[in-house]
Amino acid sequence: MNSDSVVSVIMPAFNAAAFIAESIRSVQQQTHSSWELLVIDDASTDETSQIVKRFTEVDNRIKLHVLPTNQGAGFARNIGIKAATGDHISFLDADDLWKPHKLETQLTVMEEEGEQVCFSSYELVDESGRGLNKEIKALENLTFDKLKKANYIGNLTGIYDAAKLGKIYCPLIRKRQDWGLWLLAVKKAGGARGIREPLAIYRERKGSISGNKFEMLQYNYRVYRKVLKYSTLKSLFWMILFLWEQLFVKQKQKVALNK
Repeated sequence: MNSDSVVSVIMPAFNAAAFIAESIRSVQQQTHSSWELLVIDDASTDETSQIVKRFTEVDNRIKLHVLPTNQGAGFARNIGIKAATGDHISFLDADDLWKPHKLETQLTVMEEEGEQVCFSSYELVDESGRGLNKEIKALENLTFDKLKKANYIGNLTGIYDAAKLGKIYCPLIRKRQDWGLWLLAVKKAGGARGIREPLAIYRERKGSISGNKFEMLQYNYRVYRKVLKYSTLKSLFWMILFLWEQLFVKQKQKVALNK
């Protein structure tokens, strides 16, 4: 694995004062030390920026961008992507965590197997950080058609080779931009490599859109219409496939850690 390969880590943050220090430390603890962390404060009203500034004062790999008005996570991620200087681009929300060997493991697999998009399994914790004894298992080989049926890439685990693919941005939709980005990346790369080992930790918080099934369907429909540019009829067809995949196939990804 090329230890000089710089990874740009994009971290959107909004009122994340309770969690962001721990998230930043999980990046600092990476065994692959060639990275830059771009924190995009999306007009927080708490102490998010002040906390990040304390990190920037002692670690010049960490950079803070503060937006004057709240624009949403997708817009914030795009600001980070535009400013990124790394060979690879990855994402970590301000309340999630990486395991120390996350980047090293993925970069090694990508280099050895010639992959341009990589993701992994991840574990689940509750809002307080207590383990839920569950993980979301990654598919080892993910095709574009499979990804169109449901979002199989946990955004906190995804990384793509910007040197080979170019910079790929989040679509300008309010929700599900991460799925839209990975659809564009996987289509361009011709597939994605999933690592079965959990390399990240996702914090389940109250009020996520996944809890509102009707809203989720609306946002998914917009991905087909606005990101993939499908007709209304074709979008409805893929929505049917999505519902089947989500209800009867994708649920098998969530497994107990002791299995």
